[in-house]
Amino acid sequence: SSSSSSTSNDEDTFKILIATDIHLGYLEKDAIRGNDTFVTFDEIMKQAVQNEVDFVLLGGDLFHDNKPSRKTMHCCMEVMRKYCMGDRPIIFEILSDQAVNFSHSKFPWVNYLDSNLNISIPVFSVHGNHDDPTGADGLCAIDLLSCAGLINHFGRSRSVEKLEISPVLLQKGNTRIALYGIGSIPDERLYRMFINNQVTMLRPREDEDGWFNLFVIHQNRSKHGATNYIPEQFLDDFLDLVVWGHEHECKIAPVRNEQQLFYVTQPGSSVITSLSPGEAVKKHIGLLRVKGKKMNLQKIPLQTIRQFFIQDVTLSEHPDLFSPEQPNVMLKVMDFCQEKVEEMLEEAERQRLGNSLTPEKPLIRLRVDYSGGFEVFNTMRFSQKFVDRVANPKDILHFIRHREAKDNIKEEGMDFEAILSHPTSEVLQLRVEDLVKEYFQKAEKNVQLSLLTEQGMGKAVQEFVDKEEKDAIEELIKYQLEKTQRYLRERRVEATEEKIDEEIRQFRDSKRNTAEEDEEVQEAIIRAKAHRDRSDSVRDDDLNLSDEPADIAVESDEASTSAPTIRGRGRGSRGTSRRGREDSDSDENVAFLKCSKPKQKLTSLSASKRGSQSQSQSFKGVCFDDEDEFDPFKGSRPQRR
Repeated sequence: SSSSSSTSNDEDTFKILIATDIHLGYLEKDAIRGNDTFVTFDEIMKQAVQNEVDFVLLGGDLFHDNKPSRKTMHCCMEVMRKYCMGDRPIIFEILSDQAVNFSHSKFPWVNYLDSNLNISIPVFSVHGNHDDPTGADGLCAIDLLSCAGLINHFGRSRSVEKLEISPVLLQKGNTRIALYGIGSIPDERLYRMFINNQVTMLRPREDEDGWFNLFVIHQNRSKHGATNYIPEQFLDDFLDLVVWGHEHECKIAPVRNEQQLFYVTQPGSSVITSLSPGEAVKKHIGLLRVKGKKMNLQKIPLQTIRQFFIQDVTLSEHPDLFSPEQPNVMLKVMDFCQEKVEEMLEEAERQRLGNSLTPEKPLIRLRVDYSGGFEVFNTMRFSQKFVDRVANPKDILHFIRHREAKDNIKEEGMDFEAILSHPTSEVLQLRVEDLVKEYFQKAEKNVQLSLLTEQGMGKAVQEFVDKEEKDAIEELIKYQLEKTQRYLRERRVEATEEKIDEEIRQFRDSKRNTAEEDEEVQEAIIRAKAHRDRSDSVRDDDLNLSDEPADIAVESDEASTSAPTIRGRGRGSRGTSRRGREDSDSDENVAFLKCSKPKQKLTSLSASKRGSQSQSQSFKGVCFDDEDEFDPFKGSRPQRR
């Protein structure tokens, strides 16, 4: 806002645009909604330019598909080139060792310090669960953008057992930010790492409490299962602000965690990917200002979001209008539902007046609870009346029934035929892992499937479905079979059926919910990829998988590739710090930053001790304001709590 520019554009204030879950390419083939994600992404990046931010911070799921289409990739690069390239000087510098921050990249330095690129707004991003690295090379779509010099991909971990998070250290004037990030990791695995104290956050050694600690995470925040989420309490208490991606409901106003004393902001998605109440909350992105240890988050409403209205009706609550016994009850219910949809359409029209950026057809969802003896009717005929007026004519109505139906399923075990004959929208709400789990529970009784573990199989099936990794399941089975055979050979088990069964059961139980199980799935997926690549190129019959796992690049604790040599010229024309080269006789030139302050070479880091209440807590002076005109930093000294 113009009036606060005097205070907010000073040389000590970082301005950061924050967004998560942009899901580029979602429904790109849909005639009505196909361009929604691209239009909104353009709006987000335009806001970055208009607000003259120092950088953009993305919280994962920039893409909806693991392998984005050409159209999606092209649109993304087009927007980034349009808004992120140019002569505007960048006036913050990086103090950390970039070879560590971006070690997985062939160009391990931040894009605006590359002498061959002209970047005006750097974008920093972690990956999400939709655009995570897969295959033998462990690449994701964001790595392509990173290689093209459009994005800085940070927060990648190589190991499945432990995590060491090294921050990107940024300085602007007297303000210093330690930017931490973790790209999406399967929740159960990360949960286990936290429980086993395998997550280490490195902290700058010098002036430990002088940094503003910002952390980006892309995991379940709400509890989906025993270990299928990350409790906020797991995160270190020295953090100042956590940006939480993955959850689509917009809860952007920072909330203080009273136990850990940090604030959490959940920007939510910038596109509606499911017709559920959480997605109906108005979508925003955030403009974060940080000065010293103080912060302010201004929320910016997105104008290009398609309107979404959702309403619930319970038929049994309207005995005055209809009852299940009436002869023409179905027509009456249809009229009733039609009325409700009309009301929502009128409301949409009212709200859209005066906003030319809002797409004209809204999303409408009416959830009808028909328990109490009512019948469902043909939704296709119902939808016909609204086909030109809504963006989702095929799924306006959603019939639901209370508990009664679900309880029956539990007793009889799982009827796959019945599930698959359900309308697809209901099947989609069943998670892949749940189906696999149910199937295993039934199979256990008949002592079948004794080699495979349900988690391993669940992951392989999910890989098969989500990432089109066609050989994942077959490879997992082969791999687990090989391992079990090897195990039995080593144990020299007597060849009686009971003995073998018992050994196999013990072997399988020993792997349950351990890192080994994760590694098996990883290994199988890598093999599947390698297998496919070979069969694509060779079509040879004598290729078979060796008994011992070959030296395949499994995610290991040691980064197997040494960081590439960095050579580069500083950007003389820009107001930035330079990436220099320290020449020595050896070939391994380690990258040093020639910062404007001579003494501050690479800032050394120390591991944080979890649980120790850090001193920095008492300095967090935080104020929030939604008004257009505000002074983000009230009071010159940080308020003590």
